[in-house]
Amino acid sequence: MTDLSFAWSAVGGDPALLGRATTVEREGALSARLPVRELARACVGACALAAAELGARRAGLAEVPAVRVDDGAVATAFLSERHLLVDGRAPVSFAPLSRFWRTADGWVRTHANYPHHRERLLSTLGVPDDVDRVASALAERSAAEVEEAVYAAGGLAVALRTPGEWAAHEQGAAVAARPLVERERLDETRARVLPPVAGAPLLPAAGLRVLDLTRVLAGPVATRTLALLGADVLRVDAPDRPEETGLHADTGFGKRSAALDLAADRAAFEELLAAADVVVTGYRPGALDRFGLSPEALSERRPGLVVAQLSAWGGYGPWGGRRGFDSLVQAATGIAAIEGSPERPGALPAQALDHGTGYLLAASVLRALTEQSRRGGTRAVRLVLARTAAWLKGADAPGPAHATEEGSPYDGPAPWLTETGSRIGRLRYARSPLAFTDGPADWSRPPVPWGSDTARWV
Repeated sequence: MTDLSFAWSAVGGDPALLGRATTVEREGALSARLPVRELARACVGACALAAAELGARRAGLAEVPAVRVDDGAVATAFLSERHLLVDGRAPVSFAPLSRFWRTADGWVRTHANYPHHRERLLSTLGVPDDVDRVASALAERSAAEVEEAVYAAGGLAVALRTPGEWAAHEQGAAVAARPLVERERLDETRARVLPPVAGAPLLPAAGLRVLDLTRVLAGPVATRTLALLGADVLRVDAPDRPEETGLHADTGFGKRSAALDLAADRAAFEELLAAADVVVTGYRPGALDRFGLSPEALSERRPGLVVAQLSAWGGYGPWGGRRGFDSLVQAATGIAAIEGSPERPGALPAQALDHGTGYLLAASVLRALTEQSRRGGTRAVRLVLARTAAWLKGADAPGPAHATEEGSPYDGPAPWLTETGSRIGRLRYARSPLAFTDGPADWSRPPVPWGSDTARWV
């Protein structure tokens, strides 16, 4: 079952602190066949509790601040990219070739939002950029054949599987055998001394530098959350891989954004790394190892860091080196089959694997910082979208309940939306769902245009 006690245990939290959390339940929020609302609530609750715990330690409080998790705020935040308006216009979230397609024996899900992925898909199929031509080409092949051929070309396609088929798959079995959150202490570095924080709002991550090497969507959600909590977050992207404007804006609150070629501008990158407290990566496993960004390499070069890694399928098993996105993980793991019908695959009401894993990733970083302040050690945490999917499907047993109260039914996001001006335009956006006593109510600054900052700490 997807409850807060299990999520809090997964990030290494003290069960005694569960009594500091209260949930406001709202029927109708994130309705689905699977317990999406419960998963979302648990992930946000664990993150808020981790923030309150670290904040109490840094502020010298006798008691951890009370946490309040409102289903309405959570549901709105889990759909933040859909609620965003830029000068009154909604950004495009999925490209025409990112969808389910019929194959000769079933269905396949493709992801072609980025130009290089679209080109590799079309090249594999040998067709022009035309929906009808793509549909005809896919209808002549088996789903498994498409999956393997597109991935071999560097594209993204996944065959629709049932939960049973995924459980029997070698990658499915490998993922299910791992914990929801993998936590590791890499060395015996002495305890981190975090300077005290004071005043309101209480900012648990104030003064910490977070190097954000992530892309859509879970990683940026995690680092956006750390920015809310006071961290100096610098997102760094390759100059030839710009992010879609709306998605970058949605996940860019509180951050700065720089474009940097890690190979050509190695000296600048090393300067960033030398002064970072937290490094968050969200590329496929091994993709950044040549830059010395594996947890093991970082523990030798920069002892005392917190290294957080995110991937779609995990860094193990036959799919360990594959790219992936929330929609593809839903298709492969059986979620799309559960939420759909015999006639057509379905989808969760939100990209809940992305958002949920993002909040769990932020929670894991916050807990690692708390543990460092007590016992030291370079810390590594790893999360996998497919493992979050296994949790959603009920692979883990429930723990004890925490306090709940019944609120009015969820009848829309309006109470949890707000507006601000920015260099990108006038933004309507979802507020953060994190709420604890004296905690921040909003980000300190709006998002900036992609790549508009210098790649250095301020």
